[in-house]
Amino acid sequence: MSDTPHIEIRNLTMAYESFVVMREINAQVKRGEVFVIMGGSGCGKSTLLRHLIGLKDPTEGEIFYNGGCFTSCDEDEREKMMQRFGVLFQSGALWSSMTLFENVALPLEEYTSLSKREISDVVSLKLALVGLKGFDEYYPSEISGGMRKRAGLARAMALDPEILFFDEPSAGLDPVSARRLDDLILQLRDNLGTTIVVVTHELDSIFAIADNSVFLDAQSRTMRAQGNPREMLEKGDDPVLLEFLTRGEGRKPLSTTPSA
Repeated sequence: MSDTPHIEIRNLTMAYESFVVMREINAQVKRGEVFVIMGGSGCGKSTLLRHLIGLKDPTEGEIFYNGGCFTSCDEDEREKMMQRFGVLFQSGALWSSMTLFENVALPLEEYTSLSKREISDVVSLKLALVGLKGFDEYYPSEISGGMRKRAGLARAMALDPEILFFDEPSAGLDPVSARRLDDLILQLRDNLGTTIVVVTHELDSIFAIADNSVFLDAQSRTMRAQGNPREMLEKGDDPVLLEFLTRGEGRKPLSTTPSA
């Protein structure tokens, strides 16, 4: 098996004109890992995600996928790389005028030559994978927030991406729905071998799902640590990192039992 990281971030600096958001970010993500981008509000978590999926170019530094440079390749090569991504935005970003079936079918109609019957089979499978079998003809307004997140995930999975990106997946969800989404993320990693990148500040989710992580600090405007959050909590000595991981309540995490 190749030792080439599935994702590699090298010396990345993110800025809006003259305002530097984060500088000198370096991280590697192995294939099949759940990689969490964590930190407090305003530290640049979602900005880093936008760089990773090509919505914003870095001020300095590079991003690599499977050893290929994403930030300096030509437009055609970048488009090919992006077709291997699936993205679940914070709101779910479903088309309100389309049924769940139509939402999930859309990327298949746009980017494949599958027949209508084949598309129907794929859509049914993806909805079943996220626990929405039988909800094909429902509209987003007719289902709960947690179900909308799962429908958004089914659409993100439509093209069988190598990498799934989640932007604050637990935002707006009740604890039970958030836990179910965490469990679903782990199932995707374990059953499909998907590499998953998650932006979150929710400690319960961080300790439940993360194999690897990067901690961004708004005050210093750089990453302060990379690694497994549990190991960083047990062995780390950075007071800023430990305060974040414990909410200032001491070294013991709030949740120590990973999702099944």
